[in-house]
Amino acid sequence: MIMRFNNPVLAKELKLRFRSFKGFNGILFFLLAMCVFVFGYIFLTVNIGGSSYFRPSQSFVLFAFLSYIQLGLVLFTAPGLTAGAISSEREKQTLPILLTTAQSSFQIISGKMLSSVAFLLLLIVAGLPVYSLVFLFGGISPMHFLKMLLFLFVTLLAIGSLGVMFSTLLRRTIVSMIVTYGSMLFLSVVTGFLFIITMQMKMYTQMGSPSMSPSYLGQFLASINPAVLFATFLSPDMNRTIHEMTNIDFPIWAGYLIFYGILTMFSLFIAVKRLRVNMKKLK
Repeated sequence: MIMRFNNPVLAKELKLRFRSFKGFNGILFFLLAMCVFVFGYIFLTVNIGGSSYFRPSQSFVLFAFLSYIQLGLVLFTAPGLTAGAISSEREKQTLPILLTTAQSSFQIISGKMLSSVAFLLLLIVAGLPVYSLVFLFGGISPMHFLKMLLFLFVTLLAIGSLGVMFSTLLRRTIVSMIVTYGSMLFLSVVTGFLFIITMQMKMYTQMGSPSMSPSYLGQFLASINPAVLFATFLSPDMNRTIHEMTNIDFPIWAGYLIFYGILTMFSLFIAVKRLRVNMKKLK
């Protein structure tokens, strides 16, 4: 049973990644940037407001900023860590050696992806002490905090699996990275822009109508956008506004989990199937 879950690829990637000074230097600078932002915000808020204390409402704003900083970290770092997982092995001409080992395609793909995911999780966990400062001033419940961490992990897995899939399908790392970043920008930016356009067109076409018809496209676009999801967590009014605009009573978070869960499984399935496609042709 122990050997079944043993993954030498994952063990090797973790040792190489966590023994490098570059990784820990990145963690150091990230924590320094978060500390400067947090303490700078507290200092400016207290001095500009003319009060000697930090109000809970200001703590909630700080929590919102930190949540979006963590989301931006996941969205912009995960493609860079995973988009070269397989293509870099191909460029260094070490992929054939890796494929001739006793490791299965799933072990290779999962080992490459999980090592990058583990490094990003370390970044998130390392920032928890700074994150937890908002609890000292009130205004934030532990449930808000747990929700953010859960959906950060779901987003991280989805973007990481996309990067590994494109790294398997495309031969060049730079091309794989561009496509992965393009997919990330589409999911995080373009979908929000399309959601606004869809709602504006719906309101224009149904102007004067006594009842609004459901907008399934608008609900779908809102459900797959990470920024919209985090906005609904931070502000319940945003959730009600989206419900009134789309006229669909379905939670945004449920649609997010379904879509990104399917996207993760589909990406890993394609990556595993396409990893040894050339070897199967030779047979």
